[in-house]
Amino acid sequence: MAAQVVDLLRAVAQLEAPLEELRALQAALQAVPLTSLREQAAELRLGPLFSLLNGNHREQTTLCVSILERVLQAMEPVYVARNLRDELHRGLSHSDDAVVILTLSQVGRIVENSEAVTEILNSPELLKEIIYCIGAEKLSVAKALIVEIASVSPESLKYCTNSGLVTQLIRELTGDDVLVRATCIEMVTSLAYTHHGRQYLSQEGIIDQISNIIVGADSDPFSSFYLPGFVKFFGNLAIVDSPQQICERYPIFIEKVFEMAEGQDPTMIGVAVDTLGILGSNVEGKQVLQKTGSRFEHLLKRIGHQAKNASTELKIRCLDAISSLLHLPCDQQTDDLLRMTEFWFSSLTREPLEHFRGISTQPFPELHCAALKVFTAIANQPWAQKLMLNSPGFVEYVVDRSVEHDKASKDAKYELVKALANSKTIAEIFGNQYYLRLRAYLREGPYFVKSVSTTAVEGAE
Repeated sequence: MAAQVVDLLRAVAQLEAPLEELRALQAALQAVPLTSLREQAAELRLGPLFSLLNGNHREQTTLCVSILERVLQAMEPVYVARNLRDELHRGLSHSDDAVVILTLSQVGRIVENSEAVTEILNSPELLKEIIYCIGAEKLSVAKALIVEIASVSPESLKYCTNSGLVTQLIRELTGDDVLVRATCIEMVTSLAYTHHGRQYLSQEGIIDQISNIIVGADSDPFSSFYLPGFVKFFGNLAIVDSPQQICERYPIFIEKVFEMAEGQDPTMIGVAVDTLGILGSNVEGKQVLQKTGSRFEHLLKRIGHQAKNASTELKIRCLDAISSLLHLPCDQQTDDLLRMTEFWFSSLTREPLEHFRGISTQPFPELHCAALKVFTAIANQPWAQKLMLNSPGFVEYVVDRSVEHDKASKDAKYELVKALANSKTIAEIFGNQYYLRLRAYLREGPYFVKSVSTTAVEGAE
């Protein structure tokens, strides 16, 4: 079938209006696996197809776009970057949106591939052409692509800013259209993941502007459209930069997170809980939260309550945040930090171990796994191991394989067993008998099923 595709492409190249051949080629491509197409990639001559896009025939253009979408999927991004530069350039300025979107998707593949993007970065003229061509587009996919290109390197960011595209994005971010603002903040957050991106946002005062918009959100009746994205921006910024510095410089961020978590809007609670989980995922972030004192203690109690009583989706988000807040790698376990995580755990609810065990018995695999993740987060901490040992039936529950029935749950239980078995304090705290059972579970793997042998006894009925 791949050979038929090659033959049809040759036929298309020899005709001025090859509609029948294009229809046959489109049908043939659907029957050819991508792996087969990749093997024939060197023989696929796409020039004639790109040329046919220049005509004014609607069906012809639609067929060519459909065929190119399929064929280009089979080609490596680096091949596209090296061999189809002119075609990409023409496609970006095409009058038909379908052709532009096809071209942008290929530029997106190139940007996401480290080897292919080098081809563009090593050709400044091509990079500038791509950026300026994208700049003429109003499509949101074009804006997202600009941010991807700007995120690659300081040089690519410079080209994007010189073209005025990043400035336009920032203008929309701080403009009056709340829906556009919500879309733009996601893109700006992507840029903030890179060091040069954060540097640019800081130098241009954009982070300050975002902070000021959060300050004024209380008086904006439409703030619920964009506030979640703005808060997520600071959460991600804190974790890739410095939680302490970000929270000290932009106190409105942590204040707004607490305010949202203490409120009644489930959407805002979910965003706040996610952000607390991100912020508390490293030691510096945990210490920032600890410094807020009794307010965070009360918030933990509220999160513990939501983990049992909210909607299933919010329960899972609360459990994930709790796991992140309580996790403490072995090499960071000082006495003070261990006391802190133990206090946080006890602040969540009365008898928290039983509380989360109760959640884990609910007949929803996602909830079960999320509750197991909480146990896994604390499994390497001595205070938690003592708590588990002293909780009637808990260790038996951990090594009981009959509780989990689906793959995700078996994997989650195995991670818990692994965290316990690999802890340096477990043998001493759990004792030799339980320690050996954990090691056996670990050795047998997550999906082990004990074989039941039946022995026939002579004379038995």
